[in-house]
Amino acid sequence: MADKKKMSVAEMLAAARKADGGDADAPEAAPPETAAPESPAGETPAAESSKPKPAQSASGGRPSVAEMMAMARSGKAAGDDKPEPKPAAKKPPAKKPAASSAKKSSADASPAEPRDTASILASARKATKAGPMSKAEASTKAKTDPIAKAKPAIVVPPMPEKPAYAQSASSKPTPSKKGKEDTDEGRRDFLSLGFWTLGIVSGVFTLECVRFMFPNVLREPPSKFKVGFPDAFPAGQVQTKFKAQFGVWIGNAEYAGQQQIYALKSVCTHLGCTPNWLEAEQKFKCPCHGSGFYKEGINFEGPAPRPLERYAIRIADDGQIEIDKSRTYQEEMGQWEDPTCYIPV
Repeated sequence: MADKKKMSVAEMLAAARKADGGDADAPEAAPPETAAPESPAGETPAAESSKPKPAQSASGGRPSVAEMMAMARSGKAAGDDKPEPKPAAKKPPAKKPAASSAKKSSADASPAEPRDTASILASARKATKAGPMSKAEASTKAKTDPIAKAKPAIVVPPMPEKPAYAQSASSKPTPSKKGKEDTDEGRRDFLSLGFWTLGIVSGVFTLECVRFMFPNVLREPPSKFKVGFPDAFPAGQVQTKFKAQFGVWIGNAEYAGQQQIYALKSVCTHLGCTPNWLEAEQKFKCPCHGSGFYKEGINFEGPAPRPLERYAIRIADDGQIEIDKSRTYQEEMGQWEDPTCYIPV
């Protein structure tokens, strides 16, 4: 392949003018290797012809640098007058809220003017302030503001009538100060009574505990006691006045052919019950199981297995009858023959 020929600046400009459809007087085109590049695919010759042609100098030759600068300025100014090509169809933008559009329109209509320091201080010193107000300020403003006075009064509907149960509950009298003092005094009395009761119970419990530490003492009547002179006990009679205190009967009857004064123990020989003296029947009768004893103490009916027992008896130094309960005598053992168990009359 032949070597490419180097082109001068004039030849390159002439080739460019020819590619753009310049004058015939222009110098000849450069060799085919230096020909202008083809137009992009899909571009018609009509579109090529519609392109603006570059300006030429008045002499038809190469323009000077000043002419090229002038052509650049005139081309920029001419391009501003030409209508811009219509862009491709796009989707309509979403509508903005009315508030923002109104705000924008108002901002466009009346742009904010610059404010000086004096006007800002004057607006800050106004009697009315922006923002929330207290109740006192609101009431003062309502009285002085003519616009607030012109507003119609708010009609408040009447309160519904209270039902019967609510009226009865609200009609109860509130406790007075005196009633409260009485209540407090009653509470204090109740607490003091409770403390006193607790102290008494604690004291009784303490005494019982102390008493528990000592043994119980069974206090019995003395084993020896006097019942009176012998003439106070006539023959054929039984004295029961010493039964409750000493548990003994004093009798005067005949036994083994001899009149005797004796002391019988008031305990049944069956199961230890206390018989009764029946004056009309002249016998001792046990109410528990029906045992019966004669006047001298011999058993004759019921389940009693043996006669009543006797106590020791004697005449004391002062002439009275003295009974000793520490010694007992049983008839079935022949002890009734002992002279210490009777007083002969």
